[in-house]
Amino acid sequence: MITARFTRCVPALVVLALILTACGGAASPTPEEPASTEAPVTEPAAEPVVLRIGMSGSPDSRNPGNAWLTEAFDLIELVYDALVYIDFSGNYHPELAESWTVSDDGLTYTFTLRAGAMFSDGTPVTADDVVFSLLAYRDWGDFGYLSGYASYFADAQAPDPQTVVLTLSTPIGNLESQLLFCYILPKHIWEPFAGDVEAAVAFENAEMVGSGPFRLAEFRQGEFYRLEANHDHYLNPPVIDEVIFQTYANQDALVQALRAGELDMITELPATVVPALRGEADIVVAAGSSRSLRDYIFNLSTPDTCPVDEGGVCSGHPALRDRIVRQAMAHAVDKQQIIDVAELGLATPGIGLVPVALGDFFNSSLVDYTFDLALANQMLDEAGYIDTDSDGIRECPAQMDCGGRQLDIVMQIPSDIGSGPREAELLAGWWSQIGIRMTPQVLEPDTVTANCCPAFDFDMMLWGWSSDPDPSFILSVLNSAEIPTGLSEAAYNNPDYDALYAAQTAELDHAARVGQVHEMQRMMLEDLPYIIPYYQQEVQAYRTDRFAGWPLPAEGSGDILYLQDPISLTLIQPVQ
Repeated sequence: MITARFTRCVPALVVLALILTACGGAASPTPEEPASTEAPVTEPAAEPVVLRIGMSGSPDSRNPGNAWLTEAFDLIELVYDALVYIDFSGNYHPELAESWTVSDDGLTYTFTLRAGAMFSDGTPVTADDVVFSLLAYRDWGDFGYLSGYASYFADAQAPDPQTVVLTLSTPIGNLESQLLFCYILPKHIWEPFAGDVEAAVAFENAEMVGSGPFRLAEFRQGEFYRLEANHDHYLNPPVIDEVIFQTYANQDALVQALRAGELDMITELPATVVPALRGEADIVVAAGSSRSLRDYIFNLSTPDTCPVDEGGVCSGHPALRDRIVRQAMAHAVDKQQIIDVAELGLATPGIGLVPVALGDFFNSSLVDYTFDLALANQMLDEAGYIDTDSDGIRECPAQMDCGGRQLDIVMQIPSDIGSGPREAELLAGWWSQIGIRMTPQVLEPDTVTANCCPAFDFDMMLWGWSSDPDPSFILSVLNSAEIPTGLSEAAYNNPDYDALYAAQTAELDHAARVGQVHEMQRMMLEDLPYIIPYYQQEVQAYRTDRFAGWPLPAEGSGDILYLQDPISLTLIQPVQ
């Protein structure tokens, strides 16, 4: 999922001090020493200040409309700007837009753009580029994740080069969260694709012409990419000169490269190495909040909801459609033990799709299912799931057509989730104690994706989400309208939930919207299309012997940690 944008201004005095330190010059002659008549000796140019970051993945595309992986959006965030940005605490601020006003009816927003913004090819950013981008996202109905953020844009106009007037089809209470991911594209590059979404998605976008604090200098798919700093950025000029993102085979290789000094920062690391790494000189392990979560997904698709025309197979175990079965399984999950074993304590217990990091949108009043194997067994007994042949696995009751299957389910796990097998081993042990046999099946990530949705060719899946700063996106995956689109993973179908989702989108009163979002979380906890075992902490590591100024969240603040984002890469500076 798309990772939140963060940006901060670099203090001007810090920049000035670094410039004066890094840029030497010939000494002026003293009064006692006449100026030489020889040609001055030119000092060699200072070596560029290069930051090296390690990651275990690689961008799948340079095109914002054809990008799906976090690594791709890390790159996009550094190269492109939007009208607004968000800080670590979840507050929105102007970025390309210097200010804006809203009409009394909430339908018209008038933005004044900042002066001096330039694309990396030297072309000024104007209101025409903004209008083109907003309407293109709206009209390109299948432009990756980004089309959904423009669904309420009725029109956009540019009365002059510095003014954009955006008209909505209906008032919404979270426009800033939608603009956050509407990256401003240069019209002169993208206009040939204006009426052709297939061509827009197919565009390689090799040069990535954007207005962000960095520009793409070199890209080798699956190996590395190199960014040059935009020291003339209108808002956030970086201190460093370059940053190289290097792909490594796995997280262990990342850690070894950090220890060896080949890297200055790594984006991820195994929880198992955290204690040892924290004791090493010149290395800091940073932990903070994230909007990411683990989920155990139930396939709730039925013959009535199966999207056959979109390739739906809908092969899930029929017993998992029974809410009693799902609730009993939830009572047989010890979330804290999963956190301790799989994440070594670097997570907090989960309860729904809206993570704690979303602030007041998180419903803290909900009471989770207790870990109670006796209660789980009792629930299944009373619902008629009995082990009739004493083999340790329950059978379905006579009134339920399970196609001859016992409570014998398979959980598919993407191979790139390192803790997946350990989590599945714990789950299988607990569920066996309530008469349910669960068999883990580790598959390539692409295979899991193909089996997921809208194919629904699975019983259960172990996977995860990363939420936007606003809850609308993460809550949309439970909309019944998303069953045929592939966004829904569970094929959850609840008209009351759908109605509340539509209502919260249009609700302008924040407190009222929070109440609606809380009620949706209560519905989800009761119906249980997912078991959410934990909300992940963000854990990253960096060296202290070459760079300083990494912005870390204050203890207990709940602020997000994400060190490869513009908030960090425009602030850090070389150690003097």
